[in-house]
Amino acid sequence: VVGALCLRHGSILMAKRNINPRKGLWTLPAGFMENAETLQEGAIRETFEETGSKAEIIMPYTMFSLPHINQVHMFYLADLLDENFGPTVESSEVKLFQIDEILWDEIAFPTVKKTLEYYIEDKEINKFIFREEDIKLW
Repeated sequence: VVGALCLRHGSILMAKRNINPRKGLWTLPAGFMENAETLQEGAIRETFEETGSKAEIIMPYTMFSLPHINQVHMFYLADLLDENFGPTVESSEVKLFQIDEILWDEIAFPTVKKTLEYYIEDKEINKFIFREEDIKLW
């Protein structure tokens, strides 16, 4: 799974899922990679498919190994290139959130929540670093 934490004027682009799993909850644009695409291409494509917007990758940001579901989740920091975003087939709502507006109880996935928490920590000290970790449930 690959996605992006897209930034625009200090706000974070998020989408409310219109598909299962976790329909109706908020997420960063992300999804399964397609054959013959790079990680960056996948993150940009998923951002467009879920929000209708274009982004430019800044840097790799978080990577989570989830062996209990046979997945790896990778998120990039990215610049949102404009404010032409909106709902798509995959999202019922798309919004730019200030940090204090994030709906923490409505976040779809633990890897999205952790990525947002790391971003807030890094923003406070203005130093953004890549993080890799395992999330094991057994």
